[in-house]
Amino acid sequence: MLKWAQTNLSRRRLLGGSIATIGASAICSSTGSAQEAHGNHGGPAPNADAAASAHRSAHGAMMTVGTVDSARNGFDPTAMLTDWYTGVVSELPDGRKQRSFEITVEEKEIEIAPGVMFPAWTYNGRVPGPALRATEGDRLKITLKNNGSHPHSLHFHGIHSARMDGVPGAGVIDPGEEFVYEFDAKPFGCHLYHCHALPLTRHLHKGMYGLFVIDPDPARHPEHADVAQSRLLGSPENANWQELAMVMNAFDTNFDGENEFYACNTIAHCYAKEPIRIARERPVRIYLVNITEFDPINSFHLHANFFDYYDQGTTLTPTLKTVDLIMQCQAQRGILEFTFKEHEPGLYMFHAHQSEFTELGWMGMFDVRETVS
Repeated sequence: MLKWAQTNLSRRRLLGGSIATIGASAICSSTGSAQEAHGNHGGPAPNADAAASAHRSAHGAMMTVGTVDSARNGFDPTAMLTDWYTGVVSELPDGRKQRSFEITVEEKEIEIAPGVMFPAWTYNGRVPGPALRATEGDRLKITLKNNGSHPHSLHFHGIHSARMDGVPGAGVIDPGEEFVYEFDAKPFGCHLYHCHALPLTRHLHKGMYGLFVIDPDPARHPEHADVAQSRLLGSPENANWQELAMVMNAFDTNFDGENEFYACNTIAHCYAKEPIRIARERPVRIYLVNITEFDPINSFHLHANFFDYYDQGTTLTPTLKTVDLIMQCQAQRGILEFTFKEHEPGLYMFHAHQSEFTELGWMGMFDVRETVS
């Protein structure tokens, strides 16, 4: 398999078109049917495969060619959208819930685009790591086992003691060691965790990060109990929502300090090739985190629609209303809420609104349908 650390491939050469084929993959330009594809938007919907092909041709001037072997990777970006890790629940003497999680550091090669391998450092064998989810007030017990060859840690964006901060001297562990992080789940919101061992840049861009969601306890927020209840995983009110976990990330495949591929949930153009199915009548909630290294910001733009945004998810009323684009610096995160109830079924694009990011992998589609089984 081609070792990307040994190549001299740069993203600017990619965009300049000087390299047509990359290992077993290619970045492909496909604009010839743009006018024809746009002509379909106002008429009857074609079949799903034809619609997907036309819509991608109309918008995605560049696209990776081929498929990524999710079975070999050991994770599937479509499954990642809804694969919450809620831990093992037990009851403490004071009646509170304790959630116990196990996270293992593993070094493995993953495929981030067709034929493009990346030597990742992972949590539980995947990038991003598992999406942890708890309820406000739960006691959390997270055991980190380091099966890698470098020191590692877990640093949680939340409230905890200095001993649990996951920085050098407070939770960074050597290969073969393990450490237990314990703290209460607070504040509610959309958070993240990542390795804070040095050098920080290397540990982040190699894949050591994940989503960390704390649902609000409705009993603690009587003035917005209905909203809090809708965010509480497992409640009937929450079941009506279509919730998605999305981590914006990127990969420097030749280790020159510039990213060659961008993605949402690691695999370039994965949701363009396999659009995310959305039931038209049900609202959508996205837990969005940016963990991109080497670029100062990332962004999320939704086509043909607008959303309400809750910065960091720590409020029960929107911090931005009726927007179709938000920017996030590294480690910034938030919750997006929107609906396609007034839209016709079809394919609706979402992507970073930096064209370079879009062309190098960070673009996808929502496949809005009357029903989703």
